[in-house]
Amino acid sequence: MQFLRTAFWVVIAVGLAFFCMANYVPVTVRLWGDMVMETKLPVLLIGAFLLGALPFWVMARATRWRLRRRLDSTERALVAATAAVAPPPAPAFSDAPVVVTTPDAPAPLSHPTGPQ
Repeated sequence: MQFLRTAFWVVIAVGLAFFCMANYVPVTVRLWGDMVMETKLPVLLIGAFLLGALPFWVMARATRWRLRRRLDSTERALVAATAAVAPPPAPAFSDAPVVVTTPDAPAPLSHPTGPQ
């Protein structure tokens, strides 16, 4: 995938370089009043493109930042909710011996140490 991204940007850069070489002519731009700016056509077009792309880039960054904040707060709420649910209590251990009987075994003695 990285190769495709790199190949895409190389094709864009080569196309832009050919465009700049073919259209490298001076352009006169009248600004407000009697101000005049002389620049080359590729510089003017690339500057206009970047200036037009700036609001959309800012909007995309702001949306990404807002969604990341929402995701982080949701993850924190999920962690807090799972931490609030207490695990089931562990069985209490006692010092009394455990007597296990089977149906064909004799009944246990009343005293765990045997007859006295």
